[in-house]
Order: sequence, then structure tokens, then C-alpha cells
Amino acid sequence: MISAYIKQVEIHLTKTHTEILRWFRVSDELKHYRPKDGGWTILEILEHIALTSHFLLKLINKGTEKALRKSKDLNLAERLLAFDYDLGRIDAIGQHKAFAWIRPEHMEPTGTKTELAIRMQMLDQVKTCQAQLERLANGEGLQHKIMMTVNDLGKLNVYEYVYFLSKHAERHIGQMKENQLEFENSRQQ
Repeated sequence: MISAYIKQVEIHLTKTHTEILRWFRVSDELKHYRPKDGGWTILEILEHIALTSHFLLKLINKGTEKALRKSKDLNLAERLLAFDYDLGRIDAIGQHKAFAWIRPEHMEPTGTKTELAIRMQMLDQVKTCQAQLERLANGEGLQHKIMMTVNDLGKLNVYEYVYFLSKHAERHIGQMKENQLEFENSRQQ
């Protein structure tokens, strides 16, 4: 059961970030288009995803180390049997405008990073997430929980944190699609 759970997280991570990387290949005009409501451009959204993932990964990396240490002392087999393998409570994170979300200032795009730097950072982030999932392949990631205040999620295990990171990126795919639609409609008028 734990391997299917981890695989579900890994598949979502890979699928979402494959889609994210596609947005680096759209035209510069579309990437720099500012929506009529004054929202972020696609390039700013991509920078925000990388910034947010950077801070989430700090917690994921620390959580991985703590989970591995705890798994030596605690009965993992009992934990695996008692665990509810449902990631559904995190799914709303992936839906753009599903709830109000006020991000911290340090996760707002600054425009100081190059597009290449943002793309390379995202590729490294995905590799890091995959490496941590591999290190926690036997369920050790259940042994440590980290508080998540967004949408009142409460404490998440390390796998759920990786899933949250991926769902956050998915949320912004929706936002980039809205930008693209508005851009394309403005070109037809």
C-alpha cells in the first residue's frame, strides 16, 4: 500500500512539472503578458512557483532527515497498518481560486532571476523531491509531520508535503491557462 501511495505522489509531481516546463516554451509575448486585472505574468508565476518550492523543500529536506531518524526508533510496521492513504484533503490546493490564499512576501516574484535560472531551479527541485521520495521508499516519511497552515491542512507527513508542493504548482498552471486565454482573446479583438 505504501509503494502505491508514494507512486501516486511521484506521478503527480512528474506530470505537473512536465506541464510547468511547457510554459517556458511559449512565446515571449505571452510570457510577459500582464492580465487586465493587474495579476502576474506567466514568467512571474513561474518564478513564484520556484520560490515557493524552494521554501517547501527546506521543510521537506529537514522532514526527510527527521523521519529517517525516527524510523529507527519507532515501529514503522504499526504506522503503515494504521495510516489512511488518502491524499484527497490536499487536492483543493491544486485548484486556482478554490480558496483565499495570502502568500508571504518572500514568495512573491521579484523579476531578478533569469528565465533560465528559474527553469534550472525547478528541474533541480523536482530531482530533489524524487530523491527524497526514494530515500523514504519504505514508509519512513510517515514518521514525521510538519505543520501546514494553508487551507487549515494541519500537520502533513513528508509525502504529503511533496504532494502539496506539486499541487501548488498545479494551482498556478490554472492561472497561466487563464492568462493565455485572456491573451488569445485580446489578440482576436
